[in-house]
Amino acid sequence: MTDPQQETGAGAAPGFDRHMLEALICPKTGGRLEYDAARQELISKSGHLAYPIRDGIPVMLIDEARALDD
Repeated sequence: MTDPQQETGAGAAPGFDRHMLEALICPKTGGRLEYDAARQELISKSGHLAYPIRDGIPVMLIDEARALDD
């Protein structure tokens, strides 16, 4: 039996629940986010930012986000 709080999907960091994507939005644009499992980031294409996921917790601060190259 699996713990629903630990349901992470393939390649996700321990404790990161991909279902959080349904509730999270980009703080800069209010747009949707995409999960990048390889880099452990949430990507805002409209905001051109990547928000880090640290220890399974998304850091949704614009100052902590990485600018995306176009």
